[in-house]
Amino acid sequence: MIKKLDGYVIKTFFGPFLFIFSVLFFIFVVNIIWIRLAQFTGKGLSYWEILKLLSYLSANVVQLVLPLTILLASIMTFGDFGERYELAAMKAAGISLTRIMLPLFGVAFIFSLFLFIFSNNVIPDFQRKAKNMLYNIAATKPALNFTPGQFIQQIPGYSVKFDKISGENGENLEGVFIHKMANSFENQQSIVAEKGKFVPATNRNFLKLVLFNGHIFEDNISNSDYNQRLKQPDQAIKFDTLVSHFNISDIINKALESQKITDDYSFQNFIELNSTIEKAKKENDNVIGNISNELINQTNGFVSYIDKTKLKGKIVAAPTIESLEQKKREELLYSAYNKIDGIKSLNTSKSSQIKELHGYFSRVILYQQRIFAYSVTCLIFFLIGASLGSIIRKGGLGLPVVMAIVVFIIFYVMNLSVENMAWSGKLDPYVAAWLPNMVLFPFGAWLTYKALTDSQLFDIEKYKSLFKPITDRFTKNKEHERYR
Repeated sequence: MIKKLDGYVIKTFFGPFLFIFSVLFFIFVVNIIWIRLAQFTGKGLSYWEILKLLSYLSANVVQLVLPLTILLASIMTFGDFGERYELAAMKAAGISLTRIMLPLFGVAFIFSLFLFIFSNNVIPDFQRKAKNMLYNIAATKPALNFTPGQFIQQIPGYSVKFDKISGENGENLEGVFIHKMANSFENQQSIVAEKGKFVPATNRNFLKLVLFNGHIFEDNISNSDYNQRLKQPDQAIKFDTLVSHFNISDIINKALESQKITDDYSFQNFIELNSTIEKAKKENDNVIGNISNELINQTNGFVSYIDKTKLKGKIVAAPTIESLEQKKREELLYSAYNKIDGIKSLNTSKSSQIKELHGYFSRVILYQQRIFAYSVTCLIFFLIGASLGSIIRKGGLGLPVVMAIVVFIIFYVMNLSVENMAWSGKLDPYVAAWLPNMVLFPFGAWLTYKALTDSQLFDIEKYKSLFKPITDRFTKNKEHERYR
């Protein structure tokens, strides 16, 4: 009977779990699409390439979606049990709430183990592939990566400048200048046009540009001696419309996912990150040590001279500033002021460097610790969800969803807050990675205790009776009119 009950509890849990995970995963992926939309739309990517890129980017979403799904599914499962009086029937049969929660706790433990393996092995690989794929997409599709008003050399063999770029995909151009990069012994060519437009080319190895109202300036001096080049007349060809094809096959032939970016800490697993942390720590110590020595040398430049000087005879005490003449005193104070001001300027310039070093070091530690911390979050969220569900005894998508969202928002806000504090150096990154779990675990343990003791935590009548002596002091007993 117990085994059948375990199977029934697990079966009831997986129904809402699969539905909630699908919905939340879709919502988070849509958010990624919204943020990254400009990076892969209008690039000529196939549907398969877009789908593959989205799969790489969405892998990181699982770290947040899985704990939230466990939280919400646990509340709904035990809420349904309580609303249908199945929880009461199980307890009446002598089965404790701990025994009822045990099979789902095992399921939550398996999910937490899966999340650790997924975060440790799959996500770093997908992060590397996504970053390399985005890099190569940007490299293979230079048409939309121009900056107005600047000379860009993204098209091989040419230097181009556009005064204005407009259009949904940046295809409309104004103030076009194209110069063929060549040495002094090759043919020279420059194109100037009022307007231009990028249009899709039949061959993806070429970039097609249609120009309107412009001139072509050419000097055909290749294979000509110096005297012939002097006699070469200037050639200017006016055009109304000019179609130009630029060969970008060298860029296109760069294979997607060429794995050129390999030095990012997000590409490493838990063990590999230890060496990265040690390396970053040594580099930080060296940099901070050099900065400290530089500051010390600014303040005590004469210390090395004193250490090397052997004193002879009786040591004479240094004169005080009050014993010096007025002019000498002013010179000394002015020199001290300049030295202090220089040290303050040096300290200000180095503070940003120190902050950047500490920020990178904290990000690496947070990334490593969260591989394991998010797995523990799954278990904590299960304790909170199962306890809340058995206490509120409401199923469906009403109150359970509200409770789950509140808990998750608290967790998410704490995550962001401690992350910013760790980056700024106000909190140890190891503590920051585990602080949300450290805060929520006592809350989950307290809720579990309340659920095991059948506490009426959300019973409004209980709180009314508790505050009734206080409210009675401020309310008058109204006697019915008929008894007056």
